[in-house]
Amino acid sequence: MTKPNRLAKVVAKTMALPAFLRLPALNFALRTTVKLVGTCKVEVIKLTNRESVFKLDNRKKVQNHIGTVHAAGMALVAETATGMVVGMNVPDDKIPVIKSMNINYVKRAVGALTAKAHLTDEQIENILNTEKGEVEVAVTVTDEEGKEPIGAQMVWAWTPKRR
Repeated sequence: MTKPNRLAKVVAKTMALPAFLRLPALNFALRTTVKLVGTCKVEVIKLTNRESVFKLDNRKKVQNHIGTVHAAGMALVAETATGMVVGMNVPDDKIPVIKSMNINYVKRAVGALTAKAHLTDEQIENILNTEKGEVEVAVTVTDEEGKEPIGAQMVWAWTPKRR
């Protein structure tokens, strides 16, 4: 077993708190680290090294001209879910970066959006044992009706940190 990276340590510390403080503390940590996540108030529901679930409420500040979550907000929640699950696995001597995202807008979203992303054991092993590489992270974004308003393909890469 490899040692946990900084993000995994933060998640572990928040999970040691009383139940009512766990997610608020984790949200605070993530929102202050990733400024746009904080600005849009993307909310962590679940975050492990295998899967993540993030939510973006349909609030005035993230709406488009027709009152639904803006296209950029839809991309943000998918990117956040995929990036965080990758970030839970990338060793501290490497840096994760989004390499590409392809978003297909297929339906009008209703209400809040929830993005669920996950990695396979093989993908995790590759992240942990490869100096640099990339991985396509599976993600599903659903609205309050359970429909998928977007189809998203997210490719994340990791490279050694520059010294």
